[in-house]
Amino acid sequence: MDGTRHNLRVDGPRLWATIQETAAFGATPEGGVGRLTLSAEDGTVRDWFRDACEAAGLEVGVDELGTQFALRRGRDMSRPPIACGSHLDTQPTGGRFDGVLGTLAGLEAMRTLNDAGIETDAPVMVVNWTNEEGSRFAPATMASAAHAGLFTADDILSRRDAAGISVGEALDAIGYRGPETVGTRAIGAFVELHIEQGPILDAEGETIGVVDRCQGVAWYDGTVTGFESHAGTTPMPRRRDAQCGLAEVALAAEAIALAHAPTAVATMGEAVIAAPSRNVVPGRIAFTLDLRDPDQGTLDAMDAALRERIAEIAARRNLAITLDKIWSRAPVVFDAGVVAAVEASTRGLSLSHRRMVSGAQHDACNLADRVPTAMIFVPCRDGISHNPAESATQADCTAGADVLLQTLVALANAPQSGSTSVTGGIDANTQSSAEPSS
Repeated sequence: MDGTRHNLRVDGPRLWATIQETAAFGATPEGGVGRLTLSAEDGTVRDWFRDACEAAGLEVGVDELGTQFALRRGRDMSRPPIACGSHLDTQPTGGRFDGVLGTLAGLEAMRTLNDAGIETDAPVMVVNWTNEEGSRFAPATMASAAHAGLFTADDILSRRDAAGISVGEALDAIGYRGPETVGTRAIGAFVELHIEQGPILDAEGETIGVVDRCQGVAWYDGTVTGFESHAGTTPMPRRRDAQCGLAEVALAAEAIALAHAPTAVATMGEAVIAAPSRNVVPGRIAFTLDLRDPDQGTLDAMDAALRERIAEIAARRNLAITLDKIWSRAPVVFDAGVVAAVEASTRGLSLSHRRMVSGAQHDACNLADRVPTAMIFVPCRDGISHNPAESATQADCTAGADVLLQTLVALANAPQSGSTSVTGGIDANTQSSAEPSS
């Protein structure tokens, strides 16, 4: 592809400055960001984002779950906008880049188009989705899920945090319960830029991850029930030790994931002993399991193998073990045309890259059920995320934003043929508002 068609670049220092500026909202002593969704700090960064978007000439709307939509008009306003974005909320001990990069890179793309005097055929839009993290309210990615029709707005508005405050009450407290009905904002395609939150790009020295799918997820709640007895007087052969049974379940889950390497993962994230005591053999433990893989057949096989192993452990140890699947998300395959547009933009910019699977769930994973979608990853140091030590370089953030910009304009200027397949780039000399494209 002719590299001269990719001569438009974002202002990397300006993007970097906005990332550092927003890190002040909820800044932690460790250098990270603690900006829980719909908190006062979240309200402040939302105000900042609204003001910055309006200063860039964007039309900002808000839906009833607080999601912000910042629209840049195009030549043909009958076409649905090509959207990008992510989120601005963080974990309690979050970093500066998770979600923030994708949202602010979208803003930077709009500013760059303004600076270059470029008018796209279709409008383009940047979105700040409410509560991607799920650290205050469950479920995570709730606003994009509601937009995709996976939940109703009333269901989400009624969800409560640990203090008993509802989503609706929290939105009202910061003034972000908007007038737009959830799901009515049109989106023609969606591209989300994000730090990888894993070690692959960093370890392999690649700049861009072209993400073509998201892993499927299965969440389980379980219990192991044995019999509480005296730690000093109960002989080992007579024990019904729930803790030892749980240890075998955890190792079985690990072995099953390893048997489906390298894609499958299994995590026992919680384990709580009922009425724990130093000198009592544990009699009951509640636990959680998280299984993930990009193939549904593998997830089903892992589920079956795990249940078979649990039955064997329970019988051999004289325990009762339950395992209930409480939630699952099928693997998501992103739109081939949008993925191709990302890859073409990356190649046109001569950036090193590889195809990738997203191990984490993102707003894009929900939107893929409704609109053509893909993701762009950039490295984060050592794969660390959800931690104040989360770090990405200015060069990588800029490269990711350049790919996002190229992809947005390529999609927005693609012929309206019912397909999102795009292989071309953009030329800042021929796509200006003074010289409309044919």
